[in-house]
Amino acid sequence: MAAARSRKRRLAELTVDEFLASGFDSESESEPEGAPEAERRAARGAARSPDGPGGSPSASRRRGRASEHKDQLSRLKDKDPEFYKFLQENDQSLLNFSDSDSSEDEGEQLHSLPGTLEEASEDEDEAEAEDGVSRGPKGKKKDSAPVTLSMVENWKQTAKQHLTPRLLHEIVQALQAAVATARGDQEGAEASKFQITDSAVFNALLTFCTRDLFGCLQKLLFGKAPKDGSRVQQPSSSPLWGKLRLDVKAYLSSIIQLVACVAEATVAAALLQHVGSFVLYFLTFPKQCRMLLKRLVALWSTGEETLRVLAFLVLIRFCRHKKDAFLSPVLKQMYITYVRNCKFTSPSALPLIGFMQRTLTELLALDSSVAYQHAFLYIRQLAIHLRNAMTTRKKETYQSVYNWQFVHCLRLWCHVVSTVSPSEALRPLIYPLSQVVIGCIKLVPTARYYPLRMHCVRALTLLSESTGTFIPVLPFILEVFQQVDFNRRPGRMSSKPINFAVVLKLSKVNLQEKAYRDGLLEQLYDLTLEYLHSQAHSIAFPELALPAVLQLKSFLRECKVANYCRQVRQLLEKVQENADYICSQRQRASFGVTSQQAVDAWEKQTREEGTPLTKYYSHWRKLRDREIQLEISGKERLEDLDFPEIKRRKLGDRKDEDKVEFKDLFDLDSDEDGTLDFSERGAPGSPGAQQRVEDEDSSSSDGEEVSGSEDGGPDVEAGLAPQELWLLAQGPPDELQELQLSEED
Repeated sequence: MAAARSRKRRLAELTVDEFLASGFDSESESEPEGAPEAERRAARGAARSPDGPGGSPSASRRRGRASEHKDQLSRLKDKDPEFYKFLQENDQSLLNFSDSDSSEDEGEQLHSLPGTLEEASEDEDEAEAEDGVSRGPKGKKKDSAPVTLSMVENWKQTAKQHLTPRLLHEIVQALQAAVATARGDQEGAEASKFQITDSAVFNALLTFCTRDLFGCLQKLLFGKAPKDGSRVQQPSSSPLWGKLRLDVKAYLSSIIQLVACVAEATVAAALLQHVGSFVLYFLTFPKQCRMLLKRLVALWSTGEETLRVLAFLVLIRFCRHKKDAFLSPVLKQMYITYVRNCKFTSPSALPLIGFMQRTLTELLALDSSVAYQHAFLYIRQLAIHLRNAMTTRKKETYQSVYNWQFVHCLRLWCHVVSTVSPSEALRPLIYPLSQVVIGCIKLVPTARYYPLRMHCVRALTLLSESTGTFIPVLPFILEVFQQVDFNRRPGRMSSKPINFAVVLKLSKVNLQEKAYRDGLLEQLYDLTLEYLHSQAHSIAFPELALPAVLQLKSFLRECKVANYCRQVRQLLEKVQENADYICSQRQRASFGVTSQQAVDAWEKQTREEGTPLTKYYSHWRKLRDREIQLEISGKERLEDLDFPEIKRRKLGDRKDEDKVEFKDLFDLDSDEDGTLDFSERGAPGSPGAQQRVEDEDSSSSDGEEVSGSEDGGPDVEAGLAPQELWLLAQGPPDELQELQLSEED
């Protein structure tokens, strides 16, 4: 061994070159004592084997450690007598330790290592932290402590003074218990550290979280508010964010679950306002962001009016802070939800559809490039549906175009392009969009689809007016004047007018009603006035309105209905007045037709000054909107009123009811002889009975012995026979007498 150590020392003194030059010694040369080493290995192996001398190695190892521990305790008496005296007084069992205390049962209780170790992922750790369940070493759940109002008030006062991470953790665990109770999750409620059993405690805790917790958390993370109020403070920039991250994440998850399960509108509104203040915290956790945005889109499309507005405000805040991450997926999800909710249209659903159109347009206006991508994709889908319908010419493909979803999508994209009209990014979409709308009008140009034509014409008018692009809309309006015969007598009268705003297709019965022609002429009046108003400032208005003037004059010559002629004549006068005004104004112009800039400046000045048609349209629009509001409110009032319903009975039903009503009259005689006499004489309906009734009728009409009193009191009726009672119920027969008048009469 000494030789080996000297060889190792010499080896350590060698340089690298000397070591490489000397070569490597074999194992037999370097360790000549191989045999004794092998013997030592064998001895160690025998000692490891359980059947070796000395019995179990674990038992011997425990006995060795026990004796060693006993020696240490004995030496402790000399080294530290005070501590030894303390052990004698408090833990005598430790000093009386012996080798026999370690039994074989302890060996059985020793933990055995598993074959493979499972490694927990980071997500599982965070999920366990979000659950907030305190478990023991064997996973046993602790008992839940009930939360009281005094506890919530104490948390509130302490948090306002100084919020600590430990207090925040308790508040989050209490909120998780409240969420489990609200959702009806029995397992989650039992696993929580706290328990919510009272509704007053639930309301107090929720009120504290939604009103006060955000300010306390901001104060804990950042201390004082920044001097520059416009600067946004990210929560992750705080030095305490690492300690609070898991608790904040669990808190945000609980808020999302509450938003999903709360049905009360006022509570949901308070939660959405609270979520709006926590937007920056949500942006730190992408998974929670996606869950929240999905729920917000659902509230935006189906919730109560206040909830829809609040959900949209939170959505637009998310999209403004992170356009690249959230704007495109949120727009896609909102558009799909919009299409799904537009399948059916009614007067009550129109405000919701209009709200969705305006809010979607506002989101698309945030980024014109993203808006162009979505608009191009979805307008192309509409064009593909229209092309399939035009090529196949089948009922199924027609229905894929002539439905509310297709029409509302066209109106949405016309509204989007019109709203973001100064943007050059969406300007290339004007032509394909207008072509799809015109193709939709021309697909089935029949009278039954006039309501759909009206919707498309309004979309084109909006697109033309907002973008300053000329779109030939007037021919689709004037064509209806030529196709419909307004002089024809209506086939049937209708009880209520047709609401063209919620109709796409008319039935054959509707085409024969007077209400159809009344409503159609009113729609033509509105559409013609709206389109010509959008072009009223144009320098070419006289030429543009000439076809309309000729068509309206032709209509006045042919129509014989005074009400129709009065409306059309008023419209014709206003159009001609505006055309004369434009002619007089452009005669004073000193520029040529080729000067585009001068023409634009002239039209801008004319629009600012106003034209006769513009002034009339503004006045008419106010009256028309008021009329529509009164119409809607009047219908609502009529629906609320509970009018009595008049039910007409059939003749057979009335006879049965009369028999039931007069049944008591036949059972008034309680005399047995009278009853036998009634049976012998026959029933009232038998021929013999009828003959006797006639005889009695004649005798009673001749004499006055039947009516013993003036009004036929019950005392007289009670003494009559059943046949006479039946006769009394029938009444006297009708007699025809000649009316004799005196000279004075």
